[in-house]
Amino acid sequence: MPFWTFFGLQKGKATTTWPGRDHQSGQEGVLGMPRFTPDQCDSACNECAAVCPTTAITVHVGQSGEQRLEVDYGRCVACQLCVEACPTEAVTASFDWAFGARNRSDLVLSSSNEAAPGRPNASESRKGFRRSLHIRHVDAGSCNGCESELQALNNPFYNLHRLGIFFTPSPRFADLLLVAGPVTYAMHEPLKRAYEAMPAPRWVMAMGTCAVSGGVAGGGYACGNGLEGILPVDLYLPGCPPNPAAMIQALLMFLDRMPQQAKGGRLGE
Repeated sequence: MPFWTFFGLQKGKATTTWPGRDHQSGQEGVLGMPRFTPDQCDSACNECAAVCPTTAITVHVGQSGEQRLEVDYGRCVACQLCVEACPTEAVTASFDWAFGARNRSDLVLSSSNEAAPGRPNASESRKGFRRSLHIRHVDAGSCNGCESELQALNNPFYNLHRLGIFFTPSPRFADLLLVAGPVTYAMHEPLKRAYEAMPAPRWVMAMGTCAVSGGVAGGGYACGNGLEGILPVDLYLPGCPPNPAAMIQALLMFLDRMPQQAKGGRLGE
């Protein structure tokens, strides 16, 4: 008997049963998006906004002089600099790594509690895909961080195929176009051609902060600000990079097999 066959039989089943209830996702204790409590902010403080490398945190001053904090998790790379800089503990570290959302507005936290209207949720059009979804992945200028996490989906622990979700090499057989990277100008035309080659109904997922908003490279000489304005985005998943469990949760949420946790820039609240 080959050694690795014997080793596998000895270890037993390695695949997690997550996302079943009370089962391990493999991401316990992993720092995620910082949590904000605007009510605890010092009225004259903008320390978190000053250190944010992607302008995910902005402080707006109203006509009467009051400050309004706004956090765009679609720009957040979870670097934790804001947590270190905050003097009042209005920003704290958390393990909120699953921030998938159907609407871009659900990734924005504002102390004014104003939510921008998002795209309609066409749940019925996805009804026939809830048990079988095929994905075409495109690297649109990624640093390869998202791809490293993406590859883990097919390892024995996560085993994405058990959920009826598969990767396909051709857009002609794909239901979902998964895009990673800040979307360089050179990739605009290839992305559009891949999208046009997909059969209807077809959807687009922006995976990683770069694809959602441009990330650290956003607005540079080689790229714009992610997928917005290039293709219609149906699923947003920020993170730098998002981990495999976050990807699975976002995909199952999109297929209406799990609830969306991120709403109005807050997770599970």
